[in-house]
Amino acid sequence: MTEFERLTDQAHDLASTVAPALSRIDAERRIPEDIIRPIIDAGFFRLLLPKSLGGSELPHPNFLKIVRIFAESDASAGWCINQNNVFSTNAVRVHRSVAEEIWGNPKTVVTNGPPRSGTKAVKTDDGYLLTGTWDFSSGISHATWVAALTPVHESDGTATKEMRVLLIPKSQVEIIDQWFVGGLRGTASLSFKTENLFVPAERSYGQEEPSSEPGPLYVIHTTPMFASGFATVALGVARTALNFAIDLTKRKTIQGATSILSADTTTQRMIGEAEASWNAARTFLDEATSKMWQTVTETHQLPTAERIQVRLAGTHAIRTSADVVNSAYTICGSTAIFDTNTIQRCFQDAHAIRQQIQGRPNHYDTAGQFYLGLEPKGIF
Repeated sequence: MTEFERLTDQAHDLASTVAPALSRIDAERRIPEDIIRPIIDAGFFRLLLPKSLGGSELPHPNFLKIVRIFAESDASAGWCINQNNVFSTNAVRVHRSVAEEIWGNPKTVVTNGPPRSGTKAVKTDDGYLLTGTWDFSSGISHATWVAALTPVHESDGTATKEMRVLLIPKSQVEIIDQWFVGGLRGTASLSFKTENLFVPAERSYGQEEPSSEPGPLYVIHTTPMFASGFATVALGVARTALNFAIDLTKRKTIQGATSILSADTTTQRMIGEAEASWNAARTFLDEATSKMWQTVTETHQLPTAERIQVRLAGTHAIRTSADVVNSAYTICGSTAIFDTNTIQRCFQDAHAIRQQIQGRPNHYDTAGQFYLGLEPKGIF
């Protein structure tokens, strides 16, 4: 049995413990400790870490398969598996001693989030004084370190054009709980803040720092990794929603009739269309990510064309997944509105994912610009 086969079997086993805890996940707005701890202990937040740091260094397409296993059980679990793992690839951009200090601990999980306006890191002789607030730090409830992307200022307060990521033990920041949401409740995407916190210079890096590792995995920037991973989560949610609807149609009787939903021609057509949409979006994403992996493996470069295609496929998968969930929700009728039914949760999660930056429709504009021979603008 290969390592990937072992991880796949273990992922199925661990994901099966997540599904029965969905009501607890929603109530606590985090993945409970007794559920997340075995996932951490089994190394599922070290899937993309280099082997030199004790990670699995999985090929990216294989990693996405693991993400989907967890996402089909719970969107929040899949989301955290993706976000925390993708961020860990930055271990190759910091000094080796810092990478070993942080990721050398097998229990380490690092979370990150975007900064609010006014956040700054003021240079000192040997580091930075950090002040600001960062939001959407998914998985912070089980994280041990946080990463703060921050504009750098000179010691006299003058702003520079430099952006750096500062790595901080979670115990040194103040957690702000504003995560009162419908979908992705279990991600615990809380905020954190600091006030004139000193961070040593060696615990920081620039986003364009070269990789210290030779593997093709570290040629891929985190942007296409986040895009494709969160799209995989969306597809997992849509698959679960569609499976729920299909099962329901086989046992629910149409109101005012004696036949079950699956005998209704409208239901049959909606299921067929939803299956076509889901499979088309999945295939496009698989094709784009496989091509990206093939390119970085063969050339050790990631051209704009591959980055654009992953961005387009990821956005399309997210938005199509929400449409598929909408169809499944409609098919389920009044059954869908109850919190006790899986479809209601899928509806909330799918639309929460669609509202995130990865699902923005203006990513279609970026792709269109590229395919029209224009300079693409946007995040890709």
